[in-house]
Amino acid sequence: MTNGFDEAKAQRNWLERLGEKIPGFRGFQDRELRREVDKMQREYLAVAVTDLKGIVRDRAQAFTDAAKIGSLHLFDRLDRRLEGLSQAIRFSDYGVTGFFDVEKIGEAELERIYEFDLSLLAEIEALSASLEAIPSPAGGDPEAAVEVALQQLGELEERWSGRGTVINDIVKTTHGA
Repeated sequence: MTNGFDEAKAQRNWLERLGEKIPGFRGFQDRELRREVDKMQREYLAVAVTDLKGIVRDRAQAFTDAAKIGSLHLFDRLDRRLEGLSQAIRFSDYGVTGFFDVEKIGEAELERIYEFDLSLLAEIEALSASLEAIPSPAGGDPEAAVEVALQQLGELEERWSGRGTVINDIVKTTHGA
């Protein structure tokens, strides 16, 4: 994930650039652009989490095909929690609306959110590795490996729920409150 705000800003058409000349319009336009970039970042993270469900479903299918259905409830728990996290990311609100006010939030503050989101992506990749490490049906009982993945997923869920707090802290720091 790169600095999407700068990239999106560079992609503006001539009409949008003309609108920058109208007093007050630029701030509105930049705020909406920041919202759109935030939405794209959240969608990227949500898709990455949704992709993990494919790993879980492949493992569950392998256990089903091997007639080892006693472990399927573990895969179902993983699948449901991954779906919940994906939806939480995709449909979360922005925290306080002041985050998108151009005059109030600078590049350093935006960088903190981008870093936070990048750290979430690193955790998603680590979870992916744990899911890939779940043994095949011939490799034994998957319970211990699934429990490790569930623990990582819980930590990721907790970190995501803290994103609103990070945004609120940034806005409070920026406002001097």
